[in-house]
Amino acid sequence: MDKMEKRVPKLIIVSAPSGCGKGTIMEKAFDRDEVFYSVSCTTREPRPGEIDGKSYHFITTEEFEKMIAEDSFLEYAKYNQTYYGTPKKPVEENLAAGKDVILEIETQGAFQVKKIRPDANTLFILPPSVAELDRRLHKRATEKEETIKRRVSQAAGEIAKADKYDYVIMNDDLDAAIDDFKAVIDGIRGVKEPAVRFSPKIEKIKNMIREVLENA
Repeated sequence: MDKMEKRVPKLIIVSAPSGCGKGTIMEKAFDRDEVFYSVSCTTREPRPGEIDGKSYHFITTEEFEKMIAEDSFLEYAKYNQTYYGTPKKPVEENLAAGKDVILEIETQGAFQVKKIRPDANTLFILPPSVAELDRRLHKRATEKEETIKRRVSQAAGEIAKADKYDYVIMNDDLDAAIDDFKAVIDGIRGVKEPAVRFSPKIEKIKNMIREVLENA
């Protein structure tokens, strides 16, 4: 059998707290044509510069709940009174066609997908600290103070779960984070030698997570 025919397409989950820079990292790390970049649905309003169909599929709460009833999501969750979810059909169709799929989703959704697709590879991007995350969200100036406080609180809970992921990198320097991200993704996809899972360095990773949470 041809080598290409033997290759199994990869499902890759990327998570990071809001404001951690994962969108920037993913945009600069690879050409989206190389993989299928799953676009989530959300019921929140678009932020400045976001494009419907590229950043998110912006839909109404009624439309989202109709999709839930029709079992149209691979995963979905509700954060701060806003729905987010991954449409099931395009993910399944692209995997069936042999294309790698990237899901950019929160921890709750990531664990939902991992439960039904244990073959999925998971990557978490850490901010340098919770305090830095708070600073970045304020600098972005796209949300009210109350919303930022909720996001920071939510982020701390997500960061505490990072040790459940296969790979963990930190975005304390954008260029280095892009290099680390690309090394992990290329390794998973078989473009280069596989990146080392953090399992052998579990205490180091846990210490890193603890420092991020303590520097709040």
